[in-house]
Amino acid sequence: MCGIVGVVAQREVSEILLEGLRRLEYRGYDSAGIAMLNHEGKLQRTRRQGKVSELSDACRETPPVGRSGIAHTRWATHGEPSELNAHPHVSEGIAVVHNGIIENHESLRDYLIQEGYVFESETDTEVIAHLLHHELKTGLTLRDTMGRVLDQLEGAYAVAIIDENNPGTVIAARLGSPLVVGLGIGENYIASDPQALRPVTDRFIFLEEGELVEITAAEVSIFGHNQAVVESRTVTLDQRHDPADKGSYRHYMQKEIFEQPEAIKRTLAGRLSNKHVLTHAFGISAESVFQEVGAIQIVACGSSYYTGLVAKYWFEEYAGVPCQVEIASELRYRKAVVLPKTLLVTISQSGETADTLAALRDANDKNYIASLCLCNVPNSSLVRESDLSLMLEAGTEICVASTKAFTNQLVDLLMLVGAIGQYNLLDGAGHRELVEALKTLPGVVKSTLKLDDQIRYIAEKFVDKHHALFLGRGSHYPIALEGALKLKEISYIHAEGYPAGELKHGPLALVDDDMPVIAVAPGDELIEKLKSNLEEVRARGAELIVFADEFVTIRNAERVTVLKVPSCSQLISPIIYTIPVQLLAYHVAVFKGTDVDQPRNLAKSVTVE
Repeated sequence: MCGIVGVVAQREVSEILLEGLRRLEYRGYDSAGIAMLNHEGKLQRTRRQGKVSELSDACRETPPVGRSGIAHTRWATHGEPSELNAHPHVSEGIAVVHNGIIENHESLRDYLIQEGYVFESETDTEVIAHLLHHELKTGLTLRDTMGRVLDQLEGAYAVAIIDENNPGTVIAARLGSPLVVGLGIGENYIASDPQALRPVTDRFIFLEEGELVEITAAEVSIFGHNQAVVESRTVTLDQRHDPADKGSYRHYMQKEIFEQPEAIKRTLAGRLSNKHVLTHAFGISAESVFQEVGAIQIVACGSSYYTGLVAKYWFEEYAGVPCQVEIASELRYRKAVVLPKTLLVTISQSGETADTLAALRDANDKNYIASLCLCNVPNSSLVRESDLSLMLEAGTEICVASTKAFTNQLVDLLMLVGAIGQYNLLDGAGHRELVEALKTLPGVVKSTLKLDDQIRYIAEKFVDKHHALFLGRGSHYPIALEGALKLKEISYIHAEGYPAGELKHGPLALVDDDMPVIAVAPGDELIEKLKSNLEEVRARGAELIVFADEFVTIRNAERVTVLKVPSCSQLISPIIYTIPVQLLAYHVAVFKGTDVDQPRNLAKSVTVE
């Protein structure tokens, strides 16, 4: 989950490296560091615990100079957040940055200690630096030595190195962690994510698994199983507005919540006719695959997993297709039974989530008819390795807590229900109803966002709370789970999501006047059951906050606050009720003074197991 950047140029590169780190900080912000070869060819390194701003301040005091370098922002795995554990790690003129986990680092460390090397950190990465120095004694070139070292590593990595004895060169490689090459004029770059390099280039090469790249200011050379000519692999990304600009918003999360109407419009564009979902939006072969689908297996992590839980209700109710939803990290390690004619659906904002990727790769050994991914990042590993794909089109999401990507995942899953359902239970009238509901979505979301001021007022009540309970029923139960997760992620309030009917089976014991209860109450067939559940909560003295359909008869009362949500089709209701729980979490976090966009201990893209 760390972020890495590397540059070789004909000009000073320190600011390119630092700006790259700022744009990668969503991947981790426990510490940051930079290593460069100065004009005398000597290695200089600056590291700081904390965010990239701490490193930037240090670099202003003692500016690093040079035309080649590497940099790193860390999410801690092996070793606590500290300056000693910060990357780059060095060994006699060699500097290394690394994203991933080296699983055999202990045995390598023991071997290197026997060879006389002294370790200054607790990280798994430092073994790479010392191993490189050790293997260079054999007289091999730096590139060949790098290949020899990589052969000894077990685990996942994106790694980049510079060496005093090889000035003007950065060597990098990937296995299990993302890495892109950026192409410039008289300069070239590597990074964990294209976003890091958007100020300097729009031309990229996405490295494949097991590939190694050698970059100089003039040339990019790729080695490995996919040694295609560089030009043939170059992807030019469009130049949209800079997502790093918050505009008038206080936080990226706030900006991304309010971008949702436009984000939904983008994901719907060109994918709906007047009567049905356009199947070819999912890929050229989608129609032939969807006609054969007899079951769905959804695999995801975190918030994406909750979108899959909503989709399970949709697939089984509207399409008549059985659907299983699995947490990717669990599916990998159990002997799951795959039903005949099962379509594997993976969901990931980044397309680089390690567990989800591993589940996709394991699918090759199982009886799936095809794999389909829903992803927000074109050319990501998940997209490249899936048979079919649908881009979320949410736009770059910078806040660690997902908002617009979450809603767009739900939208795309509902389109998938329509595309597959037409060959199963969903008749023509039902398909038209689904399409019409989808077309109303941007407007209803925009109307729902008008609750912002009311939710801000309610949020102040949470400042001194330590626990909260979210309730929902049916397809809105996963929205309760998502609401609880959002509150946990950014306000650090312990929160749980429960099906409201489960209150009597344990959670009711926790309810008292110090635990707010948040309920999602759409006007569906379960509303009367839910109202009874809410009375159980009210009787125990809890502060009750209800997001209710404007036509549902739940009234404000003592310790009961009802916020009316615009009425909408039941098909899209889970998507609409996502908006108020996002706003609630946001405003609570603001009142508590937490770091909304970069909550402690978390990172945006989970690229390690």
